[in-house]
Amino acid sequence: MFGGKTEELVRRLRRAEIAKQRVVCVKPAIDDRYHTTDVASHAGSTFRAVPVRDSAAALAVCAGAQVVGVDEAQFFDVGIVDVVRNLATDGVRVIVAGLDLDFKGVPFGPMPALLAEAEDVTKVHAVCTVCGGDASRSQRVVASDDVVLVGATEAYQARCRTHWSPNPEK
Repeated sequence: MFGGKTEELVRRLRRAEIAKQRVVCVKPAIDDRYHTTDVASHAGSTFRAVPVRDSAAALAVCAGAQVVGVDEAQFFDVGIVDVVRNLATDGVRVIVAGLDLDFKGVPFGPMPALLAEAEDVTKVHAVCTVCGGDASRSQRVVASDDVVLVGATEAYQARCRTHWSPNPEK
C-alpha cells in the first residue's frame, strides 16, 4: 500500500494511449475507495477503468485491446491468471498492479502465480511510517481478521519488515 503501484500503472497506460494503442483497464468492483469506475492512486492520478466482479468479466471487456491494465489484482479470483496468460499469449501487453502480500505477510490471492507468469516485475516500495525506510508491507491498524478489507490510511500503514507485525493494531 502507498508505494505507487497504481500511479505507475496509470503512467504506463497513458503512455500507451499517447502511442495510439487501444487501452482497456479493469479493476475489481469492490474497490470503490476513491472512485467507483476509474482507477485512482492515493496521490490522485486517475485513469478510466471498467469495474468487474470477476476474472471472466475482466476477459469479456478486454476484447480488441492492445494494452490491458489490471489494478488491485490481488482482489481477483485465481481465474485472472488464465486471463492474463491468454491475453499475453495473444500478443496483448498486460500490465498488472497489486499487492504481493496480505496484511499477515502471506502471498495475496493470485499474485504469486501472476508474478511467476510475468516477463518483467517492478516491485515498488512505500515509505515506512515508523522509520522512513523502504516499506514492503501493509500494517493493518484496525481490528479485523478479514483477508480482504478494502481501505486506505484509515485502515493501513506502510511498514518496513522491522516495524511490521502480522497482528492488527488496536
